[in-house]
Amino acid sequence: MNIKSLLLGSAAALIAVSGARAADAVVVAEPEPAEYVKICDVYGAGYFYIPGTETCLRVGGYIREDIGVGDGGSFDGVNHVTDHQHGDDDSTYWKQTRFTLKTWTGQETELGTLKTYTEYRINFGNSYGDYGTPGLAGNTEANPNAGGDGWQARNKTSALEFAWIQLGGLRVGADESAFDTFIGYAGNVINDTIVPYGNFQTNVIQYYFDAGNGFSAVVSLEEGSGEVGTIDSYVPHVVGGVKWTQGWGAITGVVAYDSNYEEVAGKVRLDVNVSNELSLFAMVGYGSDNNLNDPTNNIDALGRGFYKQWGGNWAAWGGGTYKFNEKTSFNLQASYDDWKDIGVAANVAYTVVPGLTVTAEVDWQRVGQGAIDNQSVWVNATKKDNVGGLLRFQRDF
Repeated sequence: MNIKSLLLGSAAALIAVSGARAADAVVVAEPEPAEYVKICDVYGAGYFYIPGTETCLRVGGYIREDIGVGDGGSFDGVNHVTDHQHGDDDSTYWKQTRFTLKTWTGQETELGTLKTYTEYRINFGNSYGDYGTPGLAGNTEANPNAGGDGWQARNKTSALEFAWIQLGGLRVGADESAFDTFIGYAGNVINDTIVPYGNFQTNVIQYYFDAGNGFSAVVSLEEGSGEVGTIDSYVPHVVGGVKWTQGWGAITGVVAYDSNYEEVAGKVRLDVNVSNELSLFAMVGYGSDNNLNDPTNNIDALGRGFYKQWGGNWAAWGGGTYKFNEKTSFNLQASYDDWKDIGVAANVAYTVVPGLTVTAEVDWQRVGQGAIDNQSVWVNATKKDNVGGLLRFQRDF
């Protein structure tokens, strides 16, 4: 009987203890429903849906390191700086590190595709050019003997390069001029503006039209930029272009009206895909410059407008790309203008791993007599031949 009572008592005690522990148990809340990011493949690789919306977003950019040596007039070196230890006249590298952040968005609407694009750049490095003689190409700072510090490495520009909205064929915002974007840049070399072929950044109101069968067109109202390029009235700069694209290549033409000086410039370009490995291009430009030679103009604009950046009335550019394999390509560009300026740039670009490319380039510039006679500050007028080289490391993501 005592044993039975003992067992019953022990069982009652265990039940009581268990009940006490159950009452003290922590109640775990049910997890909130999670909305995971979904891939959006409508506009290409890298896009994803912004949670809770129908907008697709892509984030990317690059980090770049440029190292340049050579003559200041070829935009590759920094000449005539002061030796810290001995006070001698030296030359040094031109170096620049850039971080660029890009965003793209896309969304389908009843009025067409709604897209945006932004690009912001931040630079650190020293300025290129000849600092011994103020007023020459690249000399954006004072003579170093007068206390200038233009060759010193420092945080440089940070700039919003692109920020535009496009609905269907209508685009508004900050972009590069259709005078260059629609017809194409002058080759796959780094220094493609030894003989310049147009100006770039501007606010735009553009309309793109795709007529089918390879035909397309653009009309662009532009504000310009800079001291002599920005419009000074309610009349905008106007750019129009037409293009015919086929499997063998393309033929493109653009015409621009500079409202500040009432001058016209145009370019025609031929692209040819010779083979899977070889592609070639040739481009010619012509522009009027009667009012651009007004001596009351800023010397930076002497003979040049926002669109006709080359010397004299006409200029030509040509070159191409040859792909040795999936990783290695050779790029060449040659240019010449009415002032007898000559530019040649050649490089080899090698993709080390996907997303990392190393490019080695050599540049040569021959300053024409027309540039010297017109006191152009775009070239080093004290030296007719300039040679330089660039080494670029770029990580795209």
